[in-house]
Amino acid sequence: MSIYKKYCTEQLDGHSRLTDIRFEYPENFNFGYDVVDAIAAQTPGKRAMVWCNALGEEHTFTFCDVSRASNRIANVLRDAGIRRGDHVMVCLKRHYEYWFTAVALHKLGAVLVPVTHMLTESDFVYRMGCVPIKGIICTPQGDVHSRILAAARRKAPNCRLWTVQQEIEGFSNLTAAMEAASDVFERQETSVHDDMLLYFTSGTTGYPKGVIHDFAYPLAHVVTAKYWQQAEEDGLHFTVAETGWAKASWGKLYGQWLIGCAVMIFDFDNFDPKQLCTVINTYGVTSFCAPPTVYRYLTRKGIPDMPTLRHACTAGEVLNPEVSRRFTARTGLELREGYGQTESTLLLGNLKNCGNAVGSLGGANPLYRVELQNDDGSPTPVGQIGEIVVVPKDGQRPIGLFVRYLADPARYETAWRGGVYHTGDAAYRDENGRFFFHGRNDDLIKTGGFRVGPSEVENVLMEHDAVLECAVVGIPDPLRGQAIKAYVILNPGFTADKDMEKGLREFANAKMAEYKWIRCIEFLDQIPKTISNKICKAALRR
Repeated sequence: MSIYKKYCTEQLDGHSRLTDIRFEYPENFNFGYDVVDAIAAQTPGKRAMVWCNALGEEHTFTFCDVSRASNRIANVLRDAGIRRGDHVMVCLKRHYEYWFTAVALHKLGAVLVPVTHMLTESDFVYRMGCVPIKGIICTPQGDVHSRILAAARRKAPNCRLWTVQQEIEGFSNLTAAMEAASDVFERQETSVHDDMLLYFTSGTTGYPKGVIHDFAYPLAHVVTAKYWQQAEEDGLHFTVAETGWAKASWGKLYGQWLIGCAVMIFDFDNFDPKQLCTVINTYGVTSFCAPPTVYRYLTRKGIPDMPTLRHACTAGEVLNPEVSRRFTARTGLELREGYGQTESTLLLGNLKNCGNAVGSLGGANPLYRVELQNDDGSPTPVGQIGEIVVVPKDGQRPIGLFVRYLADPARYETAWRGGVYHTGDAAYRDENGRFFFHGRNDDLIKTGGFRVGPSEVENVLMEHDAVLECAVVGIPDPLRGQAIKAYVILNPGFTADKDMEKGLREFANAKMAEYKWIRCIEFLDQIPKTISNKICKAALRR
């Protein structure tokens, strides 16, 4: 029996469709002890993770392996002074050590702060300045450690620094330390209400905001894994995501292990659709989740036979219905869309046994009461566009929704105005209760599965002497979903030509992570403004 059944009760209708799910858990519920260690004790040889990389290395880890490795790391971190409530930044790409480390931090009651290796030094500095970082664990690959070391010297000079697998000057070797540590770790006191996870997510104004989840968060991903991704007991689920993003929590750890499904991890840097298909076929992947960008590449380059694959889903940006139809025509598999945010687990989805409407986000996750509202808080009629909101069923914050924004109670209160959680996304609903995405109430750009706040790019562009004013928007792109386009007004004395366009792109892109790169620049004499003199990005997109 999957261990998740210990903590929840599912209600199904006569067609085996999930109609309700309720959770009960102890005050000290902890994913590390109550899921990983519990499975390891019951079935120590049960497969937890299959890992490979682009160089041909491969490993299969059981739950017993994960339990012992996480205990070793927990002992190393505790000996280094990491305690309950301390924040530890983890930048491990798709290295298998990420899973050991995440579980170890949960056992310690420390706060896991995952970040992507693509961040620049200034990105790291910003994050280290937002919250006290007690330790950093990073990949030895490339120059990531150099950026982290430089940032730590500026903002977190007293934090402990580790890398894995290699000796790097200025860092301790976590791999060597854990090999010498005990694989026994006594349960530490933690509370399900403690902060467990801190993600930085892009906002449309200002800099990235910190989103905080508590120790109950993993449980809410049972629906994500079982009813949307349709991961299965003793199956092998493969989600394409790097560990610095919340999608890794959706598809590479919590829900899958709760329902007894192993996770497939492919550690790569350069996306190659043929490689992904090879991994699926080589290791017998049974369920697959990726952003629409991946499916666009696959349908464009050609999809091979994938005989073991039984389920496929997508989220993160708008999926072109034609891509979905082509994928299904080639594979016979329905491509099920879903929707949620870093602040939540799955909110909407084409769930198991509920049919699949191409172009639709599906229906509401029964865990949540998801509705559409007008600006005045009134219900939005069928067929009309409204904001996606979550209405608490019992007046309390539902399990799986974030606890707060880091150091920003005003933003949290705004998000929860009127007693409901406002997603900031607009949709319409048909007479069957299916939601169809319309757009964002704000101007967040979703490109290649990544979320980019326009201001992050605009702030860099404005550093160039030639730029008087600029505005950044997402424009349709057949491969990325959206590409980043900048509209620029030049200062007097500068010429709007191809050389200037190239120079601005090179200047800005050199200062930003690759997923934020500007792909197109258009020069304007004036940028459209609202009556209150705010840039009208809707007009630019049009």
